Amino acid sequence: MTQPTLLAEVRDGVMTLALNRPDKLNAIDNALAQALLDAIDAAARDPEVRALRVRGNGRAFCAGRDVSEAPTERDLVLVQAVSAALVGLDKPVLFAVHGWTIGAGFEWMLNADIAVVAGTSRFKLPEASLGVFVTGGLSATLPAYAGLARAKALTLLGEEFGPEQACAWGLVWKVVAPEELEAVSAQMAKKLASLRPAVASRFKRVLNTVGLANFDEAMRLENEAQRSLGPQRNDAAS
Repeated sequence: MTQPTLLAEVRDGVMTLALNRPDKLNAIDNALAQALLDAIDAAARDPEVRALRVRGNGRAFCAGRDVSEAPTERDLVLVQAVSAALVGLDKPVLFAVHGWTIGAGFEWMLNADIAVVAGTSRFKLPEASLGVFVTGGLSATLPAYAGLARAKALTLLGEEFGPEQACAWGLVWKVVAPEELEAVSAQMAKKLASLRPAVASRFKRVLNTVGLANFDEAMRLENEAQRSLGPQRNDAAS
C-alpha cells in the first residue's frame, strides 16, 4: 500500500504536519506540495486549529525539490503557493527541522514564523549552481533575516552551513539536541496555540506587513526569473 506523502494530526489546538517521503529525504514532488497546500488550507478553515507545526519523517527535513524528473510549470506554481499560504496563514507556524534542509525546503522554513532546529541540521541553497532561481519569497525573507550581503553570499556561493550559523544569522530561533527536537517543538507549538487567536494573528500580520513588505514582489520576480532561466515543461508534456 502506498504511504501518504504527508501525515496530519490535530492535538491541543496544534495541527502537526509531517513530510513523509523518508526514502527521498522528503524531497518535494507535486503530490507532497499539493498535500501540504491542502493541509494549510484546512488549518486556516478549522477554528479548532490555533497553530501549525511542520516536521519531517526520516533522516532529513527536506532535500528540496525532487530533481528525478525535469521541472514543470506546475512544480513552480505549487512550491510558490505553499510559501504564500504559510506566510498568509492567519495562525502562527512553527517548523521543527532536522538533518538536511536544502533549496525549497529551506525556503519553506523561512516562511514559518518560528523555526527550531536540531544540532545536527545542515543547510544549503544550491540553486545558482543548478542554473535555476530561488523560490518561496527567499529574495525577501533571506535579506530580511540575515542581511543583504549574507543573502548574496549564501545564494551565489551555495555553501553548506550548520545550525549554529543559522541561529547566529537570525534564520532560526533555537538550536536543540536532536533527541529534544520533538518535545521542544511540540511544547512551543502548544504555547503558540494557547494565545488568543486574535492576538496571535494580529502580531503575525503586522510584523509580516512591516518586516516582509516586499514578499509579494519577491515572489513575482522569482517567478519571472525561474521562467527566464530555462523553459519548464507544461503538464501536458509531462
